[in-house]
Amino acid sequence: MTATIPARLTRAGLVATARILISLRAIDLPPPGGAPRILVANHVSHADFVALWSALPKPHRLRTRPVAGADYWERSAIRRWIAHQVFRAVLIDRDPASRRADPVETVAQVLRGGEDVIFFPEGTRNLTDARLLPLKSGIYHLARAVPEAEIVPAWILNLDRILPKGAFLPVPLNCAVRFGAPMRVETGESREDFLQRLAAAMLALSDTKA
Repeated sequence: MTATIPARLTRAGLVATARILISLRAIDLPPPGGAPRILVANHVSHADFVALWSALPKPHRLRTRPVAGADYWERSAIRRWIAHQVFRAVLIDRDPASRRADPVETVAQVLRGGEDVIFFPEGTRNLTDARLLPLKSGIYHLARAVPEAEIVPAWILNLDRILPKGAFLPVPLNCAVRFGAPMRVETGESREDFLQRLAAAMLALSDTKA
């Protein structure tokens, strides 16, 4: 789908704002290896996928689509426009009772088409004091559905501190997205073992300050 002029201008404005106001940058982004990628990161705010997407170099951004909850992004016309026209988001119905499609297969089709996705394996925003919520099994099933895809762990640093809960003005801090080495589900690896290995890889990235 070709982006409209308003969508392209909005994309450019978001990227420029993120990089200028919060010094957003990508750290240690692995060079592309030819396989589709699942970029997985911690999830603390609705701005997470905007930050991760904006941190990517332009060629990467143009082929990367965030996976997000339809219940939030379909709530108003402006959110719907941003999700579909600006980010080309893959919207998932998180309610098993109402969904009409398998969310794993929906995302898998995007990867099989040669595009990358941004995926938050915690399944919801982490509003607790824990650094990372237990990872949901969706990322394991997605990796099994598209075994050629690379899973790239990432950690979004400082975004939750830029606009603390109850604050009206952002705190001037540097924000970065730190990436780790690509990984895949290993032969014979159980779901539990894979999720533990992925969580450890993500948490290791959180230990280094931006």
